[in-house]
Amino acid sequence: MTDLTNAGESAAAFEGRSRVRLAIPFSLIEPLFAVLDCSIIVAAGAIGGIAYQRAVGGSAEDASFYAGLGLVASLAYVLVAHFLGLYRLNQLLDDEFDGGRVWAGWCLAALILAVVLFLFKSGGDASRGSVVCFFAMGSAGLLGARWLGKRQLRSALVAGTIRGRHAVVIGTQGELAQFGRGDLLARFGLHEVDRITLPWGEAPKLSASGSVLQDDALTKRIRDASAEEIVLALSWSGPQDIEALLDRLRVVPLPVRLLPDRAVSTVLRHQSSMPQRLYMVEVQPAPLSVFDRLTKRLLDVIVAATSLALLTPLLIVVAVAIKLESRGPVIFRQRRHGFNGKPFIIYKLRSMSVQEDGGTVVQATKQDPRVTRVGRLIRQTSIDELPQLLNVIQGHMSIVGPRPHALVHDYEYGSMIANYAFRHHVKPGMTGWAQVQGYRGGTPRLELMERRVALDLWYIDNWSLILDVHIMLKTAFELIRSRNAY
Repeated sequence: MTDLTNAGESAAAFEGRSRVRLAIPFSLIEPLFAVLDCSIIVAAGAIGGIAYQRAVGGSAEDASFYAGLGLVASLAYVLVAHFLGLYRLNQLLDDEFDGGRVWAGWCLAALILAVVLFLFKSGGDASRGSVVCFFAMGSAGLLGARWLGKRQLRSALVAGTIRGRHAVVIGTQGELAQFGRGDLLARFGLHEVDRITLPWGEAPKLSASGSVLQDDALTKRIRDASAEEIVLALSWSGPQDIEALLDRLRVVPLPVRLLPDRAVSTVLRHQSSMPQRLYMVEVQPAPLSVFDRLTKRLLDVIVAATSLALLTPLLIVVAVAIKLESRGPVIFRQRRHGFNGKPFIIYKLRSMSVQEDGGTVVQATKQDPRVTRVGRLIRQTSIDELPQLLNVIQGHMSIVGPRPHALVHDYEYGSMIANYAFRHHVKPGMTGWAQVQGYRGGTPRLELMERRVALDLWYIDNWSLILDVHIMLKTAFELIRSRNAY
């Protein structure tokens, strides 16, 4: 694996500097500079007004008025600075001091403030001396903060205290050579957690037989890296190669973006009007957006916590009944595949006399002798699934999603059903679209599992918060009907 970093530094040295307890997210750098400017201007307004009034022997009672002027001026300055490009990261990382544009932006903000005072007929309330002090202190504060902030930002970048989005970088050796670790962070806001050099030359043949980078090895390496996204460093002149690699990556539920190739990067180095990360092309979106995942997670936590609080007495009664009827633990634990195919331990109330979690897991059938009397009752009512509320709170599962299967069944059906692995693009659920459509319980025939998988994939493609609520409500009716539950 080829790994090139800026200034010839080793990956170990870069990683050693990056292991810090406190890191600033890359996405917060520009907002932090804007907040810093706002704070300086508001403080300059209040302090300038107080200082002048004290100097002429007046009262400092109008400090809040001048702080209000500072707030108006700060909003005006941030808008002007934004349009002047002062908050673009490529400008913040530039060695050249852009004091001229800071001064110009502050003058325009002062002009806007004067217009606001005129329109609201408040000019007579503002002391000329206080305004002059405010303007002078604001100028000094903005220029000083700009110089010091840019210097500290460059130091933080070198020290590794800026945290970008964790990304796995995949590409050919020629295209990867232009992107060092520090370069990826500075230009695109990416923290490289793994770099995979494709085993092809400048003209990669993705369909070549005997490739050492097999699908299973590639997806396992990406999952082990705990990345937030995947970025590709491939030539834009070979769309067929990009598509072939995307076909391999579709089983991974992460966004995939394409970095500018060498030809495009040569052009981008001569422009500074837009952040270079905007030139990354999203070639595969994530199944759910950040906002979607946040709202779904919020619903999960609220429903799971409320349900646990209400159902704890029932769980205690059932646990006692299980313990009195047969020997063995009350809680049955089994490994399942979760989001992105990562394994986790699922919890159930034990309903059988056996505990299978290995290379052979036999699905329950009607009149299955392994099912206990208490187990038959709790399976029909799905009470045995209630401990999975703990899985939901832990973040391994969701209330609604594709039902997780035993590992051996995932391997079995994954080799027989196309797109089976796509079920892991979202967290597994306690209930799902397939279950409320009647595909609950065992799947003794392959066509039943194929239909269940098709319904799971439909749910992923059409997810909405309203759909989750609809499935939750419909699940209650399905529990009453007890279809295919044994």
